[in-house]
Amino acid sequence: MTGEAPVKSILELSAFDPVAKADPHARLKPLREDCPVWRDESTKSWFISRYADVRGVVNDRTMWRSGERAEQGSFSRFLLDESRLHEPPGERQSILTMDEPDHSRIRTPLSKAFYARVAKSRPKIDAIVSDVLDSVADRKAFDLIGDVAIPIPIITIARILGVDDQRLSEFRDWSEGVILGLNPVRTPDETAHMERSQAAMTDYFTELMTARRVKAEDDLVSDMVQLQAEGAPLSDTEVRTNLLALLVGGNLTTTDLIGNGVRLFLLHPEQKAKLVADPTLVPQAVEEILRFEGPVDITGRVMPEDRTVGGCPMKQTHSVVLGLRAANRDPAAFERPDEFDISRKGTPHVSFGGGSHICIGAPLARMEAASFFSTFFQRFPTLHIAETGEPQWRALPFFRGMERFVVAV
Repeated sequence: MTGEAPVKSILELSAFDPVAKADPHARLKPLREDCPVWRDESTKSWFISRYADVRGVVNDRTMWRSGERAEQGSFSRFLLDESRLHEPPGERQSILTMDEPDHSRIRTPLSKAFYARVAKSRPKIDAIVSDVLDSVADRKAFDLIGDVAIPIPIITIARILGVDDQRLSEFRDWSEGVILGLNPVRTPDETAHMERSQAAMTDYFTELMTARRVKAEDDLVSDMVQLQAEGAPLSDTEVRTNLLALLVGGNLTTTDLIGNGVRLFLLHPEQKAKLVADPTLVPQAVEEILRFEGPVDITGRVMPEDRTVGGCPMKQTHSVVLGLRAANRDPAAFERPDEFDISRKGTPHVSFGGGSHICIGAPLARMEAASFFSTFFQRFPTLHIAETGEPQWRALPFFRGMERFVVAV
């Protein structure tokens, strides 16, 4: 650890803080430069912001993921429901925060089925993107987030799961309600919406699994109940919990990937012109959006033993918060890190984490974004930010995305 931290709490690096909400790098850059491995005693956690240190930790498969193993009062325990710790791990948490052996037991069959579905989904996603863009094609202005960036991932995951098209409006409402669980400063009305949505989604997945056991369809729920029938050691609760986690993790972040990307191109017209002139740049463009303005600020690990990270000694059970956003702008890893350049090659970003806990939804997010950016600016070549289109950044801690972004043609 070097220097003195320019912030007093990890929370000052989130959308809770007005400065960080407007520009996260106004906080992250000084911290990375002055105190790249920082102990925040207020949250009993280490915050790591250099690329090499972040990448080393996320790729270290010996690190613990579950906050249940972190010291009391630490940041890693922030969202834990302490009243459920007596339940089996697979019954109370998803693979996102699960350690071995349960993590591999559940993730292995889930990822096998999910990736097989994603691999053949591009035509389906292209059709969804086309339909959503058709719905705004005749408007002079529209909200990019509510009208475009939210529906695309929700409809996509609904089709992959096997949700009845007639229930898509309900599914969207439930999806948006369940995502409120990520917001620790919910209003009472939002909490009620979240609880209704969680209950409705659980009931719906239960019904869907029962129906697919009677008659299989061409969808992920059918795949999962078939794996159970073939002996995969998964309970119904574990299947439901992780399907719900796919929904929550994938919808919000893909919405933000699309929304943030469109804003970046409108702010950097020379990059938009480059993309339109050479569609083969789309995959690189998606990676650069993820690096430059990715949807997720942080991920976490827990120290499995006493060891040194980034030159600082840490103790077993210490909470480690990894600054993905800070690492993605580290000049030691990226040339011209504060420039948005879709032709950039070289060092990979860390926006999806790494190791055994690398984001399971990454292939789908990339595919959705590639489909979207392959056609969007061809469909709307004169698109610009509306006079009332200043971004309204979402006040959701440690996520970066807009609530509303009005664009005009």
